[in-house]
Amino acid sequence: MGNSKSGALSKEILEELQLNTRFTEEELSTWYQSFLKECPSGRITRQEFQTIYSKFFPDADPKAYAQHVFRSFDANSDGTLDFKEYVIALHMTSMCKTNQKLEWAFSLYDVDGNGSISKNEVLEIVTAIFKMISPEDVKCLPEDENTPEKRAEKIWGFFGKKDDDKLTEKEFIEGTLANMEILRLIQFEPQKVKEKFKEKKP
Repeated sequence: MGNSKSGALSKEILEELQLNTRFTEEELSTWYQSFLKECPSGRITRQEFQTIYSKFFPDADPKAYAQHVFRSFDANSDGTLDFKEYVIALHMTSMCKTNQKLEWAFSLYDVDGNGSISKNEVLEIVTAIFKMISPEDVKCLPEDENTPEKRAEKIWGFFGKKDDDKLTEKEFIEGTLANMEILRLIQFEPQKVKEKFKEKKP
């Protein structure tokens, strides 16, 4: 997937990113220059990604969530993201269509990458999300979802699954599309994320 390390973004990658995201050629070219300044090798490591992600959430602890986001976008599992993977990550977490976002959300929640989601995996991601919610905001959450355990229980209950059942991608996407409550529960305050990405584009 590699990008050239020269100052210009290859025409093939530029066209592919324009096709798959809503970003313009000008935006992508500008971001690429910034990306190369931050990551001269043309690749970003897990640690660097966590550092960048932390800038979006200075008042929270997004490390665990950032690790899961990184894993879900490291398409070739080489421990780094190239520019293309990085832009897709920005697009998917901030402004893509619901169906695309749910495909990504499934890969985020499928922690071990085995093609299905367990209740424990839901709890792991929800716990990471809670580390990004301020104590003041947690106090405002409904009683039945104000801890990671309660929220995971609520999500799993909406899907009608037993504790040791598994959730397929099809069940996950169809169930979430049929119940906007699930969509709300599996995300970290999507509006705030969107606003922060708009403020601090690369």
